Amino acid sequence: MRSPIPRRSHFDNSLHHECSPIMTVKDTIESKLKLALSPSSLKVVDESHLHAGHIGHRPEGETHFRVYIVSDGFKGKGRIERHRIVNDILADELAGPVHALALHPSAPGEPVRS
Repeated sequence: MRSPIPRRSHFDNSLHHECSPIMTVKDTIESKLKLALSPSSLKVVDESHLHAGHIGHRPEGETHFRVYIVSDGFKGKGRIERHRIVNDILADELAGPVHALALHPSAPGEPVRS
């Protein structure tokens, strides 16, 4: 018996097997950030419904996200550098399905912006 052929999802550029469920964009964002930054706290909010009718919105959603993340990887780094770190991790998503990404990165012990 042949093993399932890996295929690419048009949403997340990661390999999947035919027998595995396709990850949502939100799942992909969470997975990549967890793997790269080992956050102590991570909340990814899909705000696509708030942008219906705007440029970049798709009827199926998953275009606009807000990310709250607390990680030791942000210690000693300024706001712009923190944003660059996250943007680099999510480069494929930003080049594809994600139209807008609002970031709230912080290090442990820092106040979390809302």
